[in-house]
Formats: sequence, C-alpha cells, structure tokens
Amino acid sequence: MHTYPIGRDVSVIADQLAVPGIGFLPVNAFVLHAAEPVVIDTGLSLPDRDFLDVLGSVLDPADVRWIWLTHPDRDHTGGLFALLDAAPKARVVTTFLGAGIMSAERPLPMDRVRLVNPGQSLDVGDRTLTGFRPPLFDNPATVGLYDHSSHTCFSSDCFGAPMPSAELAAGHDVADLPAEELRAGQLLWATVDSPWVHMVDRDAYLAALQPLRVMHPEVVLSTHLPPAAGMTATFLDTLALAPDADPFVGPDQHALEELLASFEPETSMSR
Repeated sequence: MHTYPIGRDVSVIADQLAVPGIGFLPVNAFVLHAAEPVVIDTGLSLPDRDFLDVLGSVLDPADVRWIWLTHPDRDHTGGLFALLDAAPKARVVTTFLGAGIMSAERPLPMDRVRLVNPGQSLDVGDRTLTGFRPPLFDNPATVGLYDHSSHTCFSSDCFGAPMPSAELAAGHDVADLPAEELRAGQLLWATVDSPWVHMVDRDAYLAALQPLRVMHPEVVLSTHLPPAAGMTATFLDTLALAPDADPFVGPDQHALEELLASFEPETSMSR
C-alpha cells in the first residue's frame, strides 16, 4: 500500500491484488481533504494490510469525520472498524441495505451511521457531496459520490479494469495504459463485476449512463482503476458497449485441478 495526492483535495490510498487469469486489480481507497475530512472506503480485508497505519501518513485518523462506504464488500471494508475506534467523531455513510449487509458479519454502531441514498447530499463543511448510483455495480447497496467543489467522481467499482502489471495497477494515471488495452480491460471488468449487464434492457441501460454524461466530472476515481482525468466521455462510450461484450466465464474445476497439479510438491526440507 502507498499514498499519493490528486491535486490538493484528494489523497489516494493505493493497493492492488493479483487475480490469476485476469491481471492485477487496483484496490483504492481515498481521503477527501474537506473541512470535515472524508475517508472513502477502507481497503482490503487481508491480514497483511494495515489500513489505519497507511492512512496515518495522510492525516491523523482522529480527525476523520466521515467514512463513506461505497458498498460493504470486503475489498472496501478492511480498515473500517479499526478506523471507527481511532476516529471517535466519525460517522459511516451508507444505505439502510448497506448497514443490513454489514450486520451479517459485524453490526455497525447505528448511532454512528448516516444514511444517504442516491440523489441525496451530505454537507462536509466546505463542500457538498451528492450520492449517485453508478451505471455498473456488483452490490445493491452501492452509492458513489460526486464532489461539487473539486468536480471529482468517486465511482466505486464502476469503470474498473484489471491491469497487465502490478506497476500499472499501482500507477498514478490510467493514461499510462494504451487506450485499446484500457478499453478491453474495462469491458472485461464490466462483465466480471456486473454480469447482469448482458440481460438489461438496452435503452434503459444507456439511459443510466446519461446522468454521468450530464455530471461530466473532471476526474474519475474508481476503486479498481488508476486515477483518470478528462476521460469521462470515453469511459461512458466504452460502458455503452458492455451489453455486447463477451460474457466472462471463469475457470472450472478441471482447470483448477490442472493448476494445482502444476505446483511442485513440498519437499521434506521445505516443511
């Protein structure tokens, strides 16, 4: 994990995960340096990641006032409860459904929850954040957010793409990847993360892209993509093709057994 700034308003807490057969998936969280600081998602739920320690290189966790959970999947919630302990004044921004899903693992303290639905806004002191439903998502509790001050869209999983290398996945600018490779990666991710896109009413789906065209953010920050500036129209044109992209079919049991058989057996010296 490492951090870097995007302008003066945002810090990226960047991580990545190798996904066999797919590539290297960026897994980002963000800090919005508002008057009331906002942490957007809290990283991977893996034992070798210390989200709180890395966050501390960006700001004092005790200063955090809002934790916007774009949805309660485990790659977004890794440092959530440690941060709640370290930030006694922070409240979790989620939906009624998001809080309910979290309760299946560990209940949120409901007196520290702020429910924000798509279309509703949150005042964080010096700016307003507006929630929206991204056109592609893998969790029904997903709510992205738009910062009207910095013209930045935090799109949750939407617009993501696996990268061909760990270095690109941890990069600071998605434009470092050739445009055709990026387009192919975004279409692949669309079919992996939102397989329902092949079953949608096409006109309804294209209409779901329109609010982001109107919003036209200057910067798109996705959980699963390096930062992207000035690329919103291109991204939306790519997503418009997703219903016709090849459906993703993962490895089956036979492929798994072949993979396991390819590993060298442990020797007595390695035990």
